[in-house]
Amino acid sequence: MTIWAEVPEGSDFPIENLPFGVVRPAGAPARVVVRIGDHTLDLAAAGIAPELTAQPTINALMASGRGQEIRERAGELLSGNDRSDLLHSVDDMHVVVPIAVGDYVDFYSSLHHATNLGHIMRPGAEPLLANWRHLPVGYHGRSGTVVVSGTPVARPEGLVPDPADGVPRLVPSRSLDFELEVGFVVGGSPASRIHPDDADRHVFGVVLLNDWSARDVQGYEYQPLGPNLAKSFATSISPWVVTIDALRRYLVAPPVQDPQPDPYLRATRPWAIDLNLTVELNGWPITSTGFADMYWTFAQQLAHTTVNGATTRAGDLFGSGTVSGPTPGERGSMIELTWRGAQPLTLGDGSLRSFLEDGDTVTMRGWCGGETAARPRIGFGEVTGTVLPTPKRGA
Repeated sequence: MTIWAEVPEGSDFPIENLPFGVVRPAGAPARVVVRIGDHTLDLAAAGIAPELTAQPTINALMASGRGQEIRERAGELLSGNDRSDLLHSVDDMHVVVPIAVGDYVDFYSSLHHATNLGHIMRPGAEPLLANWRHLPVGYHGRSGTVVVSGTPVARPEGLVPDPADGVPRLVPSRSLDFELEVGFVVGGSPASRIHPDDADRHVFGVVLLNDWSARDVQGYEYQPLGPNLAKSFATSISPWVVTIDALRRYLVAPPVQDPQPDPYLRATRPWAIDLNLTVELNGWPITSTGFADMYWTFAQQLAHTTVNGATTRAGDLFGSGTVSGPTPGERGSMIELTWRGAQPLTLGDGSLRSFLEDGDTVTMRGWCGGETAARPRIGFGEVTGTVLPTPKRGA
């Protein structure tokens, strides 16, 4: 498609993408936009569904079921007469969280990650618990601390046993970690008991997600009910919601599951995503992996979330769980990359890391395709966050 808007070569945001986001121009209220290259297109100013796009979130748009139509209208405008007056540089906009998050569920769906964590946490024992291959394990997280890329993250506190006497005391986490994840945003009308093959009727789009984790706090609190304070202090997402429509050509068959899951989790359509993912720590590459071989797909995660009658709503968010591959260079968290600190990482500047230190900046990127014209690059941009010291109590 020929368009008048300038898109740099290799951009994550060509005309085939047009992800939704929310920006706040200087002196003006927040509104819904699509991104094209290094610019945003003001949808309401263009007269494109202003009742849905002159909004501070994309929730109403997602609930309306009109996302594909609005993207198509934006594409037609960008390929018609020059309307440069409707474009604004991303650098001139304040980018905000694009969704009002309803419920947030995070999963544990990478076979390689779960196996690595099992070996680390339970050495000598079977790494996978008995239920892992039968259902996508997850926990209900905290929606109120989902933040947009670029938001600093303060080191959390939690109860951790003192090495000297074993007494648990409230201390700043000494084992702060990231988790490389992919997030899925729900749209459409409320629904429950969703079949996996209907996932694209209910999942509006996809973001990158960093599930920040305090491993020492997690290790003490997680039994028997799972993560709480170790995870709830912050979850970072990328600001551009890439729609399922834009990703259809990158849907591929997932790994074969053994044993075959219960019928409510069985799908006939390909629901894995051929998505490349990378992580940098302070600008240095530390891992690179792929999303296509996740054991449990987002369609199965959605089916499992709703099988008991739980109802979705537009703005619900669920995370894939840490994305790790089969080799050491494909591990999606510090606890795996350093084997819980036993094998510290050496960064490009020669510094060592077992876990994250104050001042460290974690940057995650993701993209599909880019090899041929038939598979244009559909990117997510980045999700980044810098670790700040624990605030003084009462501050």
